[in-house]
Amino acid sequence: MDLRLDRLSVEIDGRTLVRELSLDVPSGQVVGLVGPNGSGKSTALRCVYRALTPSSGVVRAGEHTLTDLTVRRCAQLVAAMTQDGSVDLDFTVEEVVALGRTPHLRGNQQLGPRERELCTRVMDRLDIRHLARRGILTLSGGERQRVLLARALVQEPKILVLDEPTNHLDVRHQVELLSLLRGSGLTTLVVLHDLNLAAAACDRLGVLSEGRLVAAGPPEDVLTTELVAEVFGVEASIVPHPLTGGPQLLYSLPAKGTPTP
Repeated sequence: MDLRLDRLSVEIDGRTLVRELSLDVPSGQVVGLVGPNGSGKSTALRCVYRALTPSSGVVRAGEHTLTDLTVRRCAQLVAAMTQDGSVDLDFTVEEVVALGRTPHLRGNQQLGPRERELCTRVMDRLDIRHLARRGILTLSGGERQRVLLARALVQEPKILVLDEPTNHLDVRHQVELLSLLRGSGLTTLVVLHDLNLAAAACDRLGVLSEGRLVAAGPPEDVLTTELVAEVFGVEASIVPHPLTGGPQLLYSLPAKGTPTP
């Protein structure tokens, strides 16, 4: 199922945070949103999982306008892993993961054998099955990130939305998580700060600056020295990855002892 943000604008307290953003996420592709802090990335994502209502424009999933759907139906199509997706009660890991099935259950309906097997399989994929009986409040930040992603995956959505999912993860789990996204077949919109990870994991990138889309396309077309300098304010050399040929950024830092401006 494809996802489309169509001329999306968000204004809050007289400030325009997103300005007429149009972005396509083709079915089964991973599209990354990148940009400096405050550029509107998370705000745009909140409109996709309906935490915010856009001031103008719409979000479409396939033939559906998301705001026309019930909350339940929307949750069956779109799963989100957010920056503020904390769990305040000390549920066990397996209980948190099982919450992902809520949009598909009626009332107090219990998980059936298929649902339990799905939860176990996803916990295995994210290397958290050994944590199943642990309280989520006892976990490290990285462990908790993987639990919240598992909850989103057992939701069996058509569209997956993730806001900085690699936060708190060590290198191994960053690579495994992004590899999982690439192999999931899900239509995925993800906010990432690490441009090298974004270039490696995403089919396409959308670059935001001050709420506007300033570039969109394959990473090798989007990530140029000129754009990185203009949007992010840093100097970088861009070289091909020795294995994949994709773009990799080498940042220029002042020599040790050089006074900063």
